[in-house]
Amino acid sequence: MIAAEVSVEDGWPDTDWESLSAKAIRAALAVSPYGWIADRAFTSEISVRLTSDEEVRVLNRDYRHKDKPTNVLSFPMVQKDLLDALANSDDGEVLLGDIVLAAGVTAAEAADKGVDVATHATHLIVHGTLHLLGFDHEEGEAEAEAMEEMERQALASLGLDNPYVVRED
Repeated sequence: MIAAEVSVEDGWPDTDWESLSAKAIRAALAVSPYGWIADRAFTSEISVRLTSDEEVRVLNRDYRHKDKPTNVLSFPMVQKDLLDALANSDDGEVLLGDIVLAAGVTAAEAADKGVDVATHATHLIVHGTLHLLGFDHEEGEAEAEAMEEMERQALASLGLDNPYVVRED
């Protein structure tokens, strides 16, 4: 079973963030090789924190040495090479990691893309979940394209458009 533990600070629109987060996490799992995690007897949990740009700036500075806010940060709690070992677990709870989104950055990016904040946040939660599962986009174009394709598939399963389409106005 997969669970989302969601905390929402001021500055985020009124939305059912728990349901949105749970759906985004399940969609990301389903398109990954780790979809089986959602069906196991043990509980896997992902923490989603919707917070301020300032809190994300501090986290980004302290953990990535970049003193600026960013849209989403992911903090995995299980190393990628240990994820398959979870298949042998039959009870208990496993914290897969934390996903943290910045309100102002997310809202500005949503406006730039012409989508609502909830739609863009869904994309960022899918993106963050894939990071928790060990996927990345920093090591080259092929790796980035593979991750983006999983994101497109996950979002399509939720009825959302491809976030990587470049619109010409």
